[in-house]
Amino acid sequence: MRKAETGAGEARITWLPAPEARLVLALGHGAGGGIEARDLTALAAALPAQGVTVALVEQPWRVAGKKVAPAPKTLDTGWRGVWPALARPGLPVVAGGRSAGARVACRTATELGAHAVLALSFPLHPPGRPEKSRADELLGAGVPTLVVQGGNDPFGRPGEFPPGPHELAEVPHGDHGFAVPKRSGMTEDGAMGVLTSAVTGWLASLV
Repeated sequence: MRKAETGAGEARITWLPAPEARLVLALGHGAGGGIEARDLTALAAALPAQGVTVALVEQPWRVAGKKVAPAPKTLDTGWRGVWPALARPGLPVVAGGRSAGARVACRTATELGAHAVLALSFPLHPPGRPEKSRADELLGAGVPTLVVQGGNDPFGRPGEFPPGPHELAEVPHGDHGFAVPKRSGMTEDGAMGVLTSAVTGWLASLV
């Protein structure tokens, strides 16, 4: 674990190194939870064996023990401050995150020189408010982007996403946290298998 001072306070990076790394994947958490989210945990467990060093980034507000995420501008400030600590000689860095963390990654990707963006559960709009679209953040990422979205995500189902340069992978029946109902016939392990397989394949195509 490594601490990083940012303009928004102290952030924290948990490293899961790959033995023979070919890239770094930095993952930020959402506004309602931390790096213990099931999708972030699953990727951190699966990717190092595939040559991907994973860096789980805790935003300053979480490190400080606060319950409510700050404004998007402050989240971006925290992410910018962490970015220099993510560099490893000769390795491209993919910016990623879930929900609010995905928005941060998209908004800052070009500015920070991210190699690509992984957007997990991108919150396309608030639940029940499709007119409040955040598609411009996704479409403006400016680098190769993969969206992994639950089939029943109230923040935006896969069919609601506009066409664009991004790729989109669906976790069938998944909600915003990729939980799946028992009646669907899919287990949580199965859902995480779909997610990690999609991400692994996409990352392999980048380098």
